[in-house]
Amino acid sequence: MLADSHCHLDRIDLEPFDNQFENAINAANKRGVNQFLCVAINADNQQEVIRIAESHPNIHASVGVHPLYTKGESASVASLVKASQHPKVVAIGETGLDYFYAEESKEEQLSLFKTHVEAAVDVNLPLIIHTRDAREDTLDILSKGNADKVGGVLHCFTESLEMAETAMEMGFYISFSGIVTFNNADSLRTTAKKIPLNRILVETDSPYLTPKPFRGKPNSPMYVADVAKLVAEIRGEEYEAFCRATSDNYERLFLSNT
Repeated sequence: MLADSHCHLDRIDLEPFDNQFENAINAANKRGVNQFLCVAINADNQQEVIRIAESHPNIHASVGVHPLYTKGESASVASLVKASQHPKVVAIGETGLDYFYAEESKEEQLSLFKTHVEAAVDVNLPLIIHTRDAREDTLDILSKGNADKVGGVLHCFTESLEMAETAMEMGFYISFSGIVTFNNADSLRTTAKKIPLNRILVETDSPYLTPKPFRGKPNSPMYVADVAKLVAEIRGEEYEAFCRATSDNYERLFLSNT
């Protein structure tokens, strides 16, 4: 039992699966992956993400605007609340701040991030947070926006242990992607050892960030098993027990209200 807590199923490369979406899901199932959270990045793909979630009982969806897709986006609290009413929607996001790739859109990012936090609190859904080189502002907006009322996840985590600890105090989980397997990720692996087991999630962020030893291939949910194996190994935990724990965390965070 394993959950891919963050994937973009509308974007994965289906060619290795005979161009059949169901084959990609079956390949993940064969490796023990039986829960998938298909994450929206803007208003344009929200309906496709929801459609994919409707196609399978163990796929769920989120609604939101990624900080790198803020240009031209005008998401409001009302529009996010409306989109979140679909029964397959279990989270608000992907939202957050990315000053590494798009510092020039800082003001737009800040405004939309605050909007997402307000909407999540209004509908009592967890937040999916993308944060890159924006630790102070990310934590400040979460704190001032009362995000502790709903919690959520810092997805594809690459920041400091101190940031993780502050976020966990607000009820957030920490999710590790294929980045944790990369050769230059020693510091991140050290952080992964120190996160409490009841606060860890694993993900692919597919089709991006394919883990070792499959670098160079398109990422897909089946590879979340390789992320889980590496994190379990560096923590000195038995793989099956680690998978059960992260799956329980996923269900507690995203599915407890469904």
